[in-house]
Amino acid sequence: MEMKQHTFSLQSSLLLISLIFVTTSVSLKIPRLSPTGGQFIQGNYWTQGRPSEGSSSAFDPKDFQTFYYNQTLDHFNFRYDSFNTFQQRYLINSKHWGGSNISAPILAYLGAEESVDVDIPIIGFLPENAIHFQALQIYIEHRYYGESIPFGSREVAFKNASTLGYFNSAQAIADYAEILIHVKKQLHAEHSPVIVIGGSYGGMLASWFRLKYPHVALGALASSAPILYFDDIVPPETGYYSIVTKDFREASETCYQIIKKSWSEIDNIASKPEGLSSLGKKFRTCRPLTNTSELKDYLDSMYTRAAQYNRPPKYPVTVVCGGIDGASSTDNILTKIFAGVVAYTGNRSCYVNQPRNLTETDVGWRWQTCSDMVIPISVNNDTMFPPYKFDLDEYINNCKATYGVPPRPNWVTTYFGGHDIKLSLSRFASNIIFSNGLRDPYSIGGVLEDISDSVVAVHAKNGSHCLDILTSNQTTDPDWLVNQRKSEVRIIKGWIAKYYADLQALQ
Repeated sequence: MEMKQHTFSLQSSLLLISLIFVTTSVSLKIPRLSPTGGQFIQGNYWTQGRPSEGSSSAFDPKDFQTFYYNQTLDHFNFRYDSFNTFQQRYLINSKHWGGSNISAPILAYLGAEESVDVDIPIIGFLPENAIHFQALQIYIEHRYYGESIPFGSREVAFKNASTLGYFNSAQAIADYAEILIHVKKQLHAEHSPVIVIGGSYGGMLASWFRLKYPHVALGALASSAPILYFDDIVPPETGYYSIVTKDFREASETCYQIIKKSWSEIDNIASKPEGLSSLGKKFRTCRPLTNTSELKDYLDSMYTRAAQYNRPPKYPVTVVCGGIDGASSTDNILTKIFAGVVAYTGNRSCYVNQPRNLTETDVGWRWQTCSDMVIPISVNNDTMFPPYKFDLDEYINNCKATYGVPPRPNWVTTYFGGHDIKLSLSRFASNIIFSNGLRDPYSIGGVLEDISDSVVAVHAKNGSHCLDILTSNQTTDPDWLVNQRKSEVRIIKGWIAKYYADLQALQ
């Protein structure tokens, strides 16, 4: 199986250029949801899909078979064009499967906002536990990502709202239901219980899948799934950036103070003659700065990413603060900030505004946050960041300017729920694990308390984004992480044991 990553040519469509620039001021405050986020390796750089030393290395490309399902374009309409189809990719690993004759389980990974190729090498929960469950593993790619592109090409699929309109979470989980039913039928495994697993946006999909398709999935592991980060269930000003600030302040008070003071210092220098040029030299930018937002957005992204993926053994927040605190006491504030940049990214010829091709995730996630994934995030005066107030009217206008259609900020809570979640889910939901690491800024939008005996919250005080479902490392994983994973496996084993008992009683 060949693993691929997909990028867009800047010349492919004028729309793709507008996606980066038209909504920048708003969309930058919705940090990307992703279980992977790259991997922080000794030598201070991020890379995709490379297991670190000590990793369990359960991934072997030869164990996978690739299939394509003739997927329905529109599951919720009976218009003539709704019956158009596209090829949706999924991969199966049957290495440890006990077979349909014993109704052995199926572990299904629900792909999110990137090619499934990116996730498979580093999502370790499935291959590491498949041998214990005698489980079939299936990984399903999200529509409009990777090779699962409607309308025959990315250029057509991403052309405008008419073709992008089929690109949403409700359609995605209906896709997963069709494929899982199809696979079970093909394998004569109708009685094999399915556990769906996802991280971040994929974790939201996993929990919603269990709620909408309980006849298809026995249970769900929803890792770092901020399903309450919609429709102001979480007050926008007390969320994501407050957790980032807390992470940095706990790592180092002086680091926190320097970062907090740095924004006004950037503005102060920029206000002087040749100020942008001076900032460009200090931060060794790849191109001349045209405004301070380019530098501020770069630093904002670095701090939030370090906090969201603050994983052992390196703990990127500690690395950034180590660079800042390790600078000479005589250095000025921005020199110390730049030392943090170098500590995080390593020595490079240039930093900030580096030229790059747009990835499919850049383009796809921009649409998703302008359709149903409207996550209102503000920044209050108590954080280490410049204050910012999420303005829904401005947000809607930016999305309309880009796509010609407005987002639906209330759709997620209308279709999937979220308000009064304990009152509602305790009455009908079952078999969902909401797992979170409390150092993950998105955990503020997660389910952090048990809703019932079988809709449970499993969290780790020192955990980060989706850490529990990533490939384990026998050398560096702390005990609390090992125990978190064991707890999740124990709960899933209980679901499956009860299912088999019920199945036997019915037969």
